[in-house]
Amino acid sequence: MKKKSEYRDLFPGALELMILQTLSRKPMHGYALAQKIKEVSDDLLQIEEGSLYPALQRMLKAGWLESKMGTSAQNRPVRIFHVTQAGSDHLKEEITSVKKMFAGIARVLPLATS
Repeated sequence: MKKKSEYRDLFPGALELMILQTLSRKPMHGYALAQKIKEVSDDLLQIEEGSLYPALQRMLKAGWLESKMGTSAQNRPVRIFHVTQAGSDHLKEEITSVKKMFAGIARVLPLATS
């Protein structure tokens, strides 16, 4: 079990960014989405249902996602989410913004350890 200090909160917008990026590769249902993010992050990120589903609802309301009913691998009815054009446009803007933020952080960190 990891110590609490090993967990970090995501920066604002990070969850939405990861959802959009993951769904832009392949539409999927919520549980599969959470598992994919966990897998791709080598288990460093675990998205809880209490965060994921409200984020998906906000993104549907914003027009970044759409959903339709489908069937899971276990043959159960699930809601499949996919990215809209507005979501793709938002994703591009956010990636640019995050890259700038990380570039700024990368410039400051060496100074902080001097």
